[in-house]
Amino acid sequence: MKDNKNLKELAELAWNGEIDLQFDHHPVHTSYKGATKINDNLLAMKGIAGFYAIDSGDGIVMIDAGSFLDIERCYEEIRRWRPDTPVKAAIFTHHHVDHIFSVSKFDQEAEEKGYPAPIVYGHNLMPDHFDRYIHTNGWNTAINRRQFAIDIDKYKWPDKYRYPDVTYESEISFKSGNLTFNLYHARGETDDHTWVHIPEEKIIAPGDLFIWAVPNGGNPQKVQRYISDWAMALNKMIELEAETLIPGHGFPIFGKDKIKKALETTSQFLTSIEEQTLEFMNQGKSLNQVLHEVIIPNDLMEHPWLKPIYDDPKFLIRMIWRRYGGWWDGEYDRLLPSPRKEEAVEWVSLSGGIENIIAKALELSASNKNSIAANLIETAYHADPQNEAVHNARAQIYSEFSKEQSSSMGRNILNHASLASSKGKRDMAETED
Repeated sequence: MKDNKNLKELAELAWNGEIDLQFDHHPVHTSYKGATKINDNLLAMKGIAGFYAIDSGDGIVMIDAGSFLDIERCYEEIRRWRPDTPVKAAIFTHHHVDHIFSVSKFDQEAEEKGYPAPIVYGHNLMPDHFDRYIHTNGWNTAINRRQFAIDIDKYKWPDKYRYPDVTYESEISFKSGNLTFNLYHARGETDDHTWVHIPEEKIIAPGDLFIWAVPNGGNPQKVQRYISDWAMALNKMIELEAETLIPGHGFPIFGKDKIKKALETTSQFLTSIEEQTLEFMNQGKSLNQVLHEVIIPNDLMEHPWLKPIYDDPKFLIRMIWRRYGGWWDGEYDRLLPSPRKEEAVEWVSLSGGIENIIAKALELSASNKNSIAANLIETAYHADPQNEAVHNARAQIYSEFSKEQSSSMGRNILNHASLASSKGKRDMAETED
């Protein structure tokens, strides 16, 4: 159902915990369409991500540019708002594909009308990431099918990108009309992240350093994220005492005190998880031990802007481990493992037959012990990948396991496994040579 409320109204409801952010207004879904005039010179739009247009008095500056699904809509909304004002510049806060595409229509317009194309600003690591996307197009197609539950055979990751015209290393500023745009680099969800301060308007645009959810710092299929650096960037934003925060996902926040509270609690959340993880790592513990000994700060997750609705907090622990501890999880039998099938066959033999494993897995799942049930059913699958009874049980177990997840990331990946087994496959995203 289309929500007739604008982003300012939804922002107030979200702050008060009065709307459903897990499903109806998930910050990384496209539940809201349209545009909201935040003030006379700021237009806010939301697709999968938030993207914004600011009239500087000498042309429009965009902060982020949406996904390829937003190209036409972004152009239409900006032209409805400012029919004749050229887009002079755009700032890409990072390289993710839900933030970078809608400038293309304004590039085309500039060429047709004979004036300069928008100048795109981004961090100097951004071109390398676009190159990486092109080099790993098949991998990114597969992992995003899992992460977003995309059951479309012809879905394909983008292979063309708008590279930045101006890059920087640490910080850069530019003037447009009456406004100053201060760009700061911070490692967080990506290593090429930019956050923006517009002092004349007391605006902060944190990009995906703030997303109205547990920060996306643990994504199990993506490249390295940086938790402590992320927290430091949020603390630096607090010092600027902004009055408007326009985030990478979710809704704007208005008022210095609210912004401080949102940024401060998010920083505290990240710091707590990293400090605990490093404490246990410094004791020489394995990843499995660390995962079960870190105490997730549930009190902070009571805030509407820190719900575990996209990333799972335990995934952040794994990302911290990977940053400081490498890829080995500290379990000696996993350092140089045998092929999974060989392991599975031996366990099936010891158990007295694959039927025993299936029965035990279903019994555990019925008792809401789906994590260990999944472990058993994967053993059965690898021992006999074509076994119909295994796939039936596997589909059921992963379906039940997914229902326990508050994070859409965990829920979608587990549902993907369930769907695959319903079609007799291990994974819907695998392709054959």
